[in-house]
Amino acid sequence: MKELPIKKIAEVIGAATVRQTEKTVWRVCIDSRLVQTGDCFFAVKGDNFDGHDFVDNALASGAACAVVSDGRKAANILNVTDTVKALGLLANYYRRLTGYKVVAITGSAGKTTTKNMIYHVLSRHFSCYKSPKSFNNNIGVPLTLLGAGADCEIVIAEIGSNHPGEISPLSIMAEPDIAVITNIYPTHLAGFGSIEAIIKEKSSIADGLREAGKFLINGNFKQLKSYCDEKKLSFETFDIDGMEVTLPVPGAANVENAAAAWAVCSEFGITARLFAEAIRTFSPAEMRMENLEFGSITVLNDCYNANPASMANAVEVLSAMAVEQNRRAVFICGTMAELGSQSKMYHARLGSKIAEMEIGLLLTVGSLAGETAQAAKGIATENYANMTQLCDNLVKFIKPDDIVLVKASRSEKFEAVVDRLKELFDI
Repeated sequence: MKELPIKKIAEVIGAATVRQTEKTVWRVCIDSRLVQTGDCFFAVKGDNFDGHDFVDNALASGAACAVVSDGRKAANILNVTDTVKALGLLANYYRRLTGYKVVAITGSAGKTTTKNMIYHVLSRHFSCYKSPKSFNNNIGVPLTLLGAGADCEIVIAEIGSNHPGEISPLSIMAEPDIAVITNIYPTHLAGFGSIEAIIKEKSSIADGLREAGKFLINGNFKQLKSYCDEKKLSFETFDIDGMEVTLPVPGAANVENAAAAWAVCSEFGITARLFAEAIRTFSPAEMRMENLEFGSITVLNDCYNANPASMANAVEVLSAMAVEQNRRAVFICGTMAELGSQSKMYHARLGSKIAEMEIGLLLTVGSLAGETAQAAKGIATENYANMTQLCDNLVKFIKPDDIVLVKASRSEKFEAVVDRLKELFDI
């Protein structure tokens, strides 16, 4: 980030300062273990920690100042009422100061993949910065905006939400030049309650759109399309001026992600030919349909997230690969989280989908995934009470030449299954 005087930071966030010096700040940090000389440390409270407990450590490690809300008095301490709100104020100021373009992406699925596709193409032609991992909440978005260097031309950010009212203020903070909705699916229903509420929330990413900015939506989702007014631009098919695109990641969902990426890249003057040349070398992020070869088996590591739509897409990809390569398809499945009162229904629907795709073997963990196993009529299934039991029994069921899909919500930590498969077959 550009260097900023502590005095200016205090002014922007409305802080009362104590014994302020003429120091400048060149980076923002919320983890005292990662503090470097010249950082501005924000003391953020989390579910399992309080950054205020580590302010002294941050200053001792070289932080130029610290933003706190506990009223302490010491050199270069900036006191505010809410450190997270202060972080957002600073991020919005910095976004305006630098003048870079902002692409903001939301949707029920595909945000990170679409972000990575856009970055993969645009970074060949512009100085770009993308949000690390899935930095998409009221802490991650401002850290993304503040993380861009002085020479950055385009920032590509994700904006996520678990409950109504979270996306709009983040969009207003980021002031996107281009806002994108990748898709709408029944995710986080425990927080939203209905598809209609999800559509309303995701569409609020346009609230902070800059004048003459572009709003790109996936026109394949008719409810979303009807909700949005005539000023909003949509993409419907993956067709770029007759140019054949070779997409190196499988699945219809990734075609939609690539279509979203193309819609954004074209706004920056990227031609169809340049896009096609760049996207053919794209590779997925870790644990997102990551193709791994362990000895004679292929493992599709898709452990980062799971919802009804992404599960269905993953099963289709697995089935298609197995048919094409004449190999047995194995699905190792965990729970889809945050589906509220409709959780059992969606897990059962997944089981019917698995049966429809004629998967060779289904291994599940937990009672909800057990609903999936019960609904997968005519498919060989095994359900285990916990991860340990599953991992201990993999050697009995996985055979040489199998294609194995491993997928569950992030909270299930299914990467342990991938690690066990590596131990068994990567020899």
